[in-house]
Amino acid sequence: MPRAKRRLGQHFLSDRRILARIVDALEAGPEDTVLEIGPGLGSLTAALAQRAGRLVAIEKDAELVPALRSSFPQVEVVEADALEVDWHQLVPPAFLVAGNIPYNITSPLLDKALLPPRPKRVVFLVQKEVADRVTARPGTGDYGALSIGIQVVATAERLFVVPAGAFQPRPKVDSAVLRIVPRPEPLITDAERESFRALTVGLFGFRRKQLLRGLRELTGWDAAAVSARLAQLEISPSLRPEVLSPPEFVRLHRLLVDGGWNAR
Repeated sequence: MPRAKRRLGQHFLSDRRILARIVDALEAGPEDTVLEIGPGLGSLTAALAQRAGRLVAIEKDAELVPALRSSFPQVEVVEADALEVDWHQLVPPAFLVAGNIPYNITSPLLDKALLPPRPKRVVFLVQKEVADRVTARPGTGDYGALSIGIQVVATAERLFVVPAGAFQPRPKVDSAVLRIVPRPEPLITDAERESFRALTVGLFGFRRKQLLRGLRELTGWDAAAVSARLAQLEISPSLRPEVLSPPEFVRLHRLLVDGGWNAR
């Protein structure tokens, strides 16, 4: 077995029962095209290839590519960085995404997976802490900008935990299988994406401050102007950001933009 490369965040999974559960969660069929991110040694690739009509796998590690192509001649193995290559040049608009993804690039991969045109489903094996944050509800400690950013465009479920001992080499933390299904009608438009991110990330940078204080610092407006906007939404200025639901953040964002706030 090739040695895992720490710089690439490689942790290989070979438990067939767990791999089968991951593929079950993706619900791929013979009519589906699946894009696999980081096939590694090909354990998940083998399970996906039995279900999907077409499988395209993106592998960054050049040393692993020849063995993948030899073992899976029916799979289109693309040697590339999944963060840099254009996924939509490799697969049709209706596709599925799966992968045991490196911990160190999880957030940008999640972000890229939800760029339009979005896939039908995404199933990633991620750090458990990340799965908890993505699926967190308002008012909980894990709830934050990542939770909201994903939940306004998709529904997310943490399906099951995979213990650290199931991997080789063993990571320091447990993992979890995360399933994300894009909403037919996202709560925000593609044009709003960047300014909405600026609002959520900015406010959670003032997580322990009340909304009045956080919004004053973020927008540069005075207390009266901020309070007036919050009153329109019937939101108390003394609340903290973590209690607002994703739809409330959407309404707040649009009210701020309509009022002249420029995220730039």
